Amino acid sequence: MLKTIILILQVICALGLISTILLQSGKSAGLSGSIAGAGETIFGGKKKGLDDLLAKITAYVAVLFMILTLTLAIMNQ
Repeated sequence: MLKTIILILQVICALGLISTILLQSGKSAGLSGSIAGAGETIFGGKKKGLDDLLAKITAYVAVLFMILTLTLAIMNQ
């Protein structure tokens, strides 16, 4: 019973991890990224609040996912 609950929590955690990663804005690279970055700096910049929040949520969910995975691995031995 406990194993099933942990497995369900792990699946929910995995879906949450996938969604928080996909919601984050990508890092622009190359010449177009440097031009866009300079434009954002000159014209007031992009708000980083949401990106920072999503990064923190991603880190916490990833740690929880690892703990659940290790717990399930120990329970299967």
